[in-house]
Amino acid sequence: MLALVGDHDPAVTAHRAIPLALGRTRDAIGVAMDWAWLRTDAVGDPARTLAGARGLWVVPGSPYASLDGALAAIRFARERGLPFLGTCGGFQHAVIEFARNVAGLTAADHAETAGTPADARRDKSAAPELVVTPLSCSLVEKSGEIAFSPGSRLHAIFRSRPATEGYHCSYGVNPAFRARLEAAGLRFTGFDPEGEIRAGELPSHRFFVGTLFQPERSALRGETHPLIEAFVRAAAA
Repeated sequence: MLALVGDHDPAVTAHRAIPLALGRTRDAIGVAMDWAWLRTDAVGDPARTLAGARGLWVVPGSPYASLDGALAAIRFARERGLPFLGTCGGFQHAVIEFARNVAGLTAADHAETAGTPADARRDKSAAPELVVTPLSCSLVEKSGEIAFSPGSRLHAIFRSRPATEGYHCSYGVNPAFRARLEAAGLRFTGFDPEGEIRAGELPSHRFFVGTLFQPERSALRGETHPLIEAFVRAAAA
């Protein structure tokens, strides 16, 4: 079973696309794999709520109902070696979780929600370290080319070729924190033609990939996406 962590809303294009993408992938590779939605405010103790999951996909749709829940689910996948995919907001929050719990940026936060009641910074006296900030140019309902770093998992998944992918986001990784995050082990491996971060991964993890783009949208065009296929294969292994 795959856990789809996010606050399901049929009005969100990505939420309509994800079951289609998983169904296409399951049929294409012949893997028996089901999935279930889990709201961020229902994550609670991940050791209990995610106990039966073979993989975790933190889906688009932020700000989430529970920042704590989203970050707890991501941490569970990272620490337990559970195959993880985060798209759009899922990637942004994976960066925040890593920043807080691995890179020592305990006040790491998201510019969209910093200072709100849902804000879960550990040190409330500290100014937020905004590791996710507004993009220089909004990517809402836009598409663009992404190149992947040689030697990375994404480079292999996309068979060394650039990809053109669709987005629906206005926030991304703050480049001011890139060196600190990479020094702690997070590798950014997908970039637009201007060199802005569009994807990342944890090389030390069996499968931990985040993308600012939404590969699930390929299903709306009747296509099976290589990244989703790689994720499902990792979960089934």
